[in-house]
Amino acid sequence: MKRARIAWAGAVHEAVEREGRLELLTPAFSGRLLSFDEVVWLPPLHPMPAHRPRTILALGLNYADHARELAFKAPEEPLAFLKGEATLIGHRAYTRRPAGVDFMHYECELAVVIGRTAKKVKRDDAYDFVAGYCVANDYAIRDYLENWYRPNLRVKNRDTCTPLGPWLVDAADVPDPMKLALKTSVNGQLTQSGNTRDMIFDVPRLIEYFTSFMTLSPGDLILTGTPDGVVDCRPGDRVVTEIEGLGALENTIDEG
Repeated sequence: MKRARIAWAGAVHEAVEREGRLELLTPAFSGRLLSFDEVVWLPPLHPMPAHRPRTILALGLNYADHARELAFKAPEEPLAFLKGEATLIGHRAYTRRPAGVDFMHYECELAVVIGRTAKKVKRDDAYDFVAGYCVANDYAIRDYLENWYRPNLRVKNRDTCTPLGPWLVDAADVPDPMKLALKTSVNGQLTQSGNTRDMIFDVPRLIEYFTSFMTLSPGDLILTGTPDGVVDCRPGDRVVTEIEGLGALENTIDEG
């Protein structure tokens, strides 16, 4: 099932995709169908409202080709950093590009949404702790980068810098998250393509690794990194990051 969070008629609603439309799940409007253009799309977080992300983990250099693109050796263990919830925006929203920067690029990533409390999870059991998956676009501002191994806050934690959506797709509907094609286009031109099978550290390995020393809670997010093919994005650019079976996440760059 493809789930969404949307704003409509002055309220936030949970919805599901139904034959190319949005079906509201809110009791007062249950079953009402809306077109995709009638609503404001919000980040599709865990379907239980109380389960907002306490922790957002993001991976750097998790595709060997991207590491090569940046002239770095592939890491020997997951290279992770934390993000704040204010970075998240929804489908069709605007990401601000700071004035005066020279290089700001997208990163099309598979996002993993944790479904239940996870501590010391073994690799073979990891998928039992996943609620679902969605598309993330984790923008980076390269001007502010001091070290690829330790991206500072201004590189990866700016408000509006991480579009998420459009859907949260139930884990049961994604038979193998490690065999999904992904791609990015800027103004209709294909600029990035890859496949999740090329991750250095796959989803089960990441869940095992993180929960070996920290607890993950329902709603927490793991952004799993991007392959090579990143390009600079300018104000007015329309960026679409897409992952097979999860949908196409549209975003526009605004001058900030």
